[in-house]
Amino acid sequence: MRRDRSIPAFLILAEGQFGPLTSKTANSCIRYTPERVRGVIDSRRAGKTAHDILGFGGDIPVLASIDEGLSMSPTALLIGIAPQGGRLPEEWRTIIRRAIEHGLDIWSGLHTFVSDDRELRELAERRGVAIHDLRRPPRDLPVAGGRVRTVDATVVLTVGADCNIGKMTAALQMRDGLTERGHRVAFAATGQTGILIDGGGIAVDAVIADFIAGAAEQLVLDSARDADIVLVEGQGSVIHPGYSGVTLGLIHGSLPHAMVMCHQPSRAHVTNNPWVKLPPLSALIELHEALVRHLRPAPVIAVSLNTYDLSERKAKSAIKAIERETGLPTTDPVRFDPAPVVEAIDRFHRKRKRATSRRAARR
Repeated sequence: MRRDRSIPAFLILAEGQFGPLTSKTANSCIRYTPERVRGVIDSRRAGKTAHDILGFGGDIPVLASIDEGLSMSPTALLIGIAPQGGRLPEEWRTIIRRAIEHGLDIWSGLHTFVSDDRELRELAERRGVAIHDLRRPPRDLPVAGGRVRTVDATVVLTVGADCNIGKMTAALQMRDGLTERGHRVAFAATGQTGILIDGGGIAVDAVIADFIAGAAEQLVLDSARDADIVLVEGQGSVIHPGYSGVTLGLIHGSLPHAMVMCHQPSRAHVTNNPWVKLPPLSALIELHEALVRHLRPAPVIAVSLNTYDLSERKAKSAIKAIERETGLPTTDPVRFDPAPVVEAIDRFHRKRKRATSRRAARR
């Protein structure tokens, strides 16, 4: 009997790397689409559950091998990590080959496109399975030209003190909260994991530099057609020595009306670069506002924290401390009520729409 592939049933490959900070794609898939996940392959932690490792995900099992997972009727293998540089670990090719041989589609968010591997591509063609390279950008992207200035929707961008700090998660939590308040909300996915969850988007870090801002611009224009609020998933950090170019292109291409700053209170320096210390959050907010001010004023209106590694008492204390430092509504939208950030966007959107209406009436 032919398997239904319209909604994939994933085995997630995270061999040796399943954890809170080392398997971003796996973790987000488990958090937001757990019904799609049959199990996670990581022999180092086999026998445990997703909840044991991540603190969420229920009883999704961690498996020792792909052979163990094949008995769970999966239809696809998902590469569950997003390592620095996005390269495919050579030792994983054997697992991917075996998955294809057993008729599983391949979903990958790596910079190394699986479909460019001749052996794996030809095997997939023979077996009649699909390879989905989530980071492969569309052709014919434009150079940005400020076209976002014409959209009626309120554009909100999540920005961050560092990479892998919760920008996508914050946007998805805000989307759900704003939708509950009756807003038409679009999530503009700019990374492989967001694309996997939402079903569309452009991985801007795989786009040629001249077209990063154009890709962001096109995403906002497309998202704004059927939305009152567009939440743009942020990437990287403007102070990260490796990824700042992507961040700046995304800021200037999306031309947000407002930004939400994402931060992890326990983090002292940017990822893999201990010599780059994180400045005070108030200084980061000033920096981001200055970077976009000449094109369109865009204030930071709220702070979203990632406090997964703090006790509840310390997490709540960090929230209060940052509220005092910045004067902005602050919360951890996953661990606690996202309402402070959601309400800040709601207020900003309503105020902006009233101002727009008054300007239109004076014409």
